[in-house]
Amino acid sequence: MYFAALLARTEDGWEASDTELLDNVETLSDLADLAREAAAEDDTVLVLIEQEDAWFGVVRIDGEEDPRIYVSDAAAAARSSYGEILLTDELLGREPGDDGPDLDALDLDGTEDGEDEDDDEEEDVTAVAGGSAEAVPHGPVGDPQVLDDLGVSEKELKALSEDALTEIAEALGASEVLETVR
Repeated sequence: MYFAALLARTEDGWEASDTELLDNVETLSDLADLAREAAAEDDTVLVLIEQEDAWFGVVRIDGEEDPRIYVSDAAAAARSSYGEILLTDELLGREPGDDGPDLDALDLDGTEDGEDEDDDEEEDVTAVAGGSAEAVPHGPVGDPQVLDDLGVSEKELKALSEDALTEIAEALGASEVLETVR
């Protein structure tokens, strides 16, 4: 089960709204635009996303600055549609569009250049099989200091687990407004 909410900081504190990300958002840019629409002026907006007992993510939007992202478990998030939005090439330390080996460039039949078919086939299949699996690390990725100035230190963020979004909201003083959209 997924839960996603926007927390927008205002003069009067935090305002929360739930969102159906899959209906409106296909990319991180779409998510940032959605968050900016919820902001009063150029105030901070947090997008909080969790998949129950698997992973959570925090996206912070400050005005027109680039989004800052933290994902608690990249490998778990990569298996979900919400996670795919957050796990950008930049966040994973990849070149844009680098999804692993170029299948067209591989000699999968081993017959080119007069090489024996049996020698290269095993190496090429291994390259294909291992290419994308290594691209997403197990564990946290992103900016672990994304909430430092809001009262959640890097150490505290990394220690969060099952009820992470509730604990984040409590530290921000926004637990009541978050509960209204749960």
